[in-house]
Amino acid sequence: MNGDVDKSGQRIRRMFGQIAGRYDLLNRTLSAGTDVYWRNRAVQQVPLQPGSRLLDVCTGTGDLALAFWQQGKGQVDVVGTDFTHEMLALACTKGSRAVQKATRSSGTESATRPLTFLEADTQHLPFEDSSFDAVTVAFGLRNCSDTSLALREMARVCKPGGQVMVLEFSMPQQKVLGGLYRFYFLRVLPRVGQLLARNPESAYSYLPESVGQFPSGKALAQQMEQCGLEQVRWTPLTLGIATIYHGICSGSPS
Repeated sequence: MNGDVDKSGQRIRRMFGQIAGRYDLLNRTLSAGTDVYWRNRAVQQVPLQPGSRLLDVCTGTGDLALAFWQQGKGQVDVVGTDFTHEMLALACTKGSRAVQKATRSSGTESATRPLTFLEADTQHLPFEDSSFDAVTVAFGLRNCSDTSLALREMARVCKPGGQVMVLEFSMPQQKVLGGLYRFYFLRVLPRVGQLLARNPESAYSYLPESVGQFPSGKALAQQMEQCGLEQVRWTPLTLGIATIYHGICSGSPS
């Protein structure tokens, strides 16, 4: 994995647009369903009160945004943003179905809070300062061309004292298991994923390349602190294959 990974906005939009229709299936298949467990753990890390507002950036097909909305039993305002139109269209479909189901169950539209999806770039969010009680991202921060800019934007739109959570891939540190996982992640997953995805942008070769060049553990926690977050902690999941980072917005990004 030599050289910098191409994370230009044009390439990322094109790549994820090409695999949007197979994205959820590929995630479940290649992670053996573990991605669902990781998102559930992430939701548990960000407790919300009824009436809270949450923003999920790089929302993709909306799985994390939807999980937060369902966890809040429709009593939390959730906004999901992404700049890939094809992914966002799928998120909107999921969201509409979830709201309709909740409305039928409750018998009244007023019983549910909004679940909204908007097309927006995480590095240039179209929201006022201090607009949300929590801001989250799952497996999308590493796709931003400027990680610090994305983190600063997440902190900017989060209320002082609010929560910022990042769920991202990482590499296991254990010698034996880590070695086996690296073989799968670097050699097997890209071939199987590319065979199933069949996209010209090599999305599943991009995955290990982008993870390999992305900071993790203490390095990412320190970067979050430099971008206006405090009390940052991180929790490795599944032997360190993924990691949850959680911080509190200080209200004064450095």
